[in-house]
Amino acid sequence: MSKSVTKNKAPKSAWWILALLMLASVVSFVDRQVVAIVVEPMKADLGVSDTEIGWLYGVFAVFYALAAWPIALAADRHSRKFIIASGIFFWSVMTIACGLSRQYWQILFARVGVGVGEASLGPATVSMVGDLFPRSQIPLALSVFQTAAVMGSGVAFLIGGVVLGMVEGSQPMILPVVGELAPWQQTFVYVGAPGLLLAFLFLLLREPERRQDPKQVSSWPILRQFYRQNTKAIACHHLGFLAYALLGYAFVFWSVSYFVRVHGLPAAEAAQTFGWIFLLTGPIGPIGAALLARALNERGWHDGNIVVGMLAGCAAVVCIVMIQFMPTAAWAFVLYVPAMICVNAPFGLANGALPVIAPAPIHAQVAAIYLFVVSIGNLLGPPIAGFFNEVLFPGDDGVRYSIVSVTLAFGLLGTLLLQFARRPYAKALQEMDARIAAGAEN
Repeated sequence: MSKSVTKNKAPKSAWWILALLMLASVVSFVDRQVVAIVVEPMKADLGVSDTEIGWLYGVFAVFYALAAWPIALAADRHSRKFIIASGIFFWSVMTIACGLSRQYWQILFARVGVGVGEASLGPATVSMVGDLFPRSQIPLALSVFQTAAVMGSGVAFLIGGVVLGMVEGSQPMILPVVGELAPWQQTFVYVGAPGLLLAFLFLLLREPERRQDPKQVSSWPILRQFYRQNTKAIACHHLGFLAYALLGYAFVFWSVSYFVRVHGLPAAEAAQTFGWIFLLTGPIGPIGAALLARALNERGWHDGNIVVGMLAGCAAVVCIVMIQFMPTAAWAFVLYVPAMICVNAPFGLANGALPVIAPAPIHAQVAAIYLFVVSIGNLLGPPIAGFFNEVLFPGDDGVRYSIVSVTLAFGLLGTLLLQFARRPYAKALQEMDARIAAGAEN
């Protein structure tokens, strides 16, 4: 075990490093989500459909997932701070490139780069947290980290809405060679620039000491054995949270368009209000869920991580469906408060549930596999809802019925899968507890 980690308490330095990782996550989600804010002006300028706009999110997810595995292999063996710093720099440059693009295919290509860069953060963070915190605190630490993703989404809508509102009424930005940039293009440039500085801050960190030297252990046999022994638990865990992620990404991506099309709000106003709700209430979900799950685990509920994630997902489905039928934008925004708490609650636990049942040398790789699977929700959620907008429910009012359809279908599927995961997950956790007690694991 790392000298810096006691059995039951992490040092202050661990929380400071976690805070910096959270800042990186906030920046990543700002750069990831900003495309949802500029949907309407981008469509008007580029002449593209809802489905094509949805694929700007989808193609990000594909390469985000594909890049995670080789990055995870590197994170289990090499400097994680350098991996994260490189990723931040690259995704920031690619976000700026989205704003400098003139055609749809150019933005699509730049979004690929954003996905590859952001894939560095998740696996490397799980590996770092596994070495910085005692095992009993890992789910809580990763749930706290998850709040940064929630805050990042809120900040994205808030700052993106403010920036879009500012540049819409300002003089056009004219750059050498590039020429004039429309307001939605300027928004990409402004939100991408801060990440360039953050990348250099990570180079100043001290690399955490590993609990087990990865050079002394071949991780592939460990990984293969882990998945063979826990096939049902892992499959139901991954696919259940994937279903929740799909409905969540569809809901969040089309929220601003919902307020524009159904309630007639300007995009900048809708984004700012949504952003404040996301920022102030969203973090409650992951932290509250982690604390509740830990309380259940201490009382002998070895499946507490799964149970709490499942209950939060069910509550999110109810809130999302109710929102779509509110008579006014004000009432819809009121219901966004519990919706944001619940829709974000499962995913810190989903991530934190894995390191506590997996051996230390494969933490980043297990995180990458989960990331690959759950990113399918990121890939398919927005374009599926966009396709429904065009084909099944055409017209401005149709976006609400698309969100309802996606939410009900995948909410039910996710709940059933996580119910099946409860017993095998509890068994896996008990077995790892026994191994640690016997001194077979760090």
